[in-house]
Amino acid sequence: MELVVGDADTALAMGSGDVPMLASPRVVALAEQAAMRALGECLPEGKTSVGAWVELEHLSPTPLGRKVEAEATLLGVHGRRLEFSIVVREGGEEIAVVRHRRVLVSRERFLDGERAERA
Repeated sequence: MELVVGDADTALAMGSGDVPMLASPRVVALAEQAAMRALGECLPEGKTSVGAWVELEHLSPTPLGRKVEAEATLLGVHGRRLEFSIVVREGGEEIAVVRHRRVLVSRERFLDGERAERA
């Protein structure tokens, strides 16, 4: 996944800090997008994955206008749990390292549970 850091991606805009640099919550979202893309079309019919856990090490700031790239690697499958390692780079340098877990769920049951909560 690629992202050119814009105003909406900054810590200032997201309320996670007071500087116009790439926000850590945006790095997490980018990492999750990379993990989803890494899964591609290989999920079983009727299944989806949901984010369950994330560990982020945000190593350096990234200013507006810079392009960052996130590359996800599936480390293992443990039953319904999918473990990922994601590296985020800017100009070839690592700016963040993310460990991420996703869980396979039935899309229909997941949505039905959400509907029941609202009822």
